[in-house]
Amino acid sequence: MKFLKKLGKALFGSSQPKKTVKSKAKTPSKKVAGSAKKKAAKPVAKKTQKKVAPKAKAKAAKKKIVKPAPKKKAKKLPRMVKSALAAFPTAEVTHYFPHVNAAVLRIKIGEIRIGDELHFKGHTTDFKEKVVSMQIDHKPVMIAKKGDDFGVEVKSRVRAGDLVFKK
Repeated sequence: MKFLKKLGKALFGSSQPKKTVKSKAKTPSKKVAGSAKKKAAKPVAKKTQKKVAPKAKAKAAKKKIVKPAPKKKAKKLPRMVKSALAAFPTAEVTHYFPHVNAAVLRIKIGEIRIGDELHFKGHTTDFKEKVVSMQIDHKPVMIAKKGDDFGVEVKSRVRAGDLVFKK
């Protein structure tokens, strides 16, 4: 609702600057004790100057609304939800490169970030490791999302089909 009000003010101008123009126009007429022509001439000049200023401010406000995009913070998951998600595998190993000790993972659920602790579990595999670096198509990334295939360095051998759980 606030966004619509700001947008309306930016497009059609605000009613507040008009109120200030009227109040300022009244104060000089009380102070000046000269002829009626002088009284009428001064407020008219001020009104034309002040009407131009709100339009410039409206354009500037319009630019400000467009530039900053509000960043949405990720909501923290409750402990029960985290423990329930830990029961499901987050990713699956699709390939292993023994000469560089790297595994290719495909994410099934959620996302994996650098710093997350992963639990590799398979027929002959069972170890935990913290994610230090990740790459997608030989480019380092910070986050991998559902459906992404990415490479991660591992300390021991993993096999295709091993499941990866996020702790």
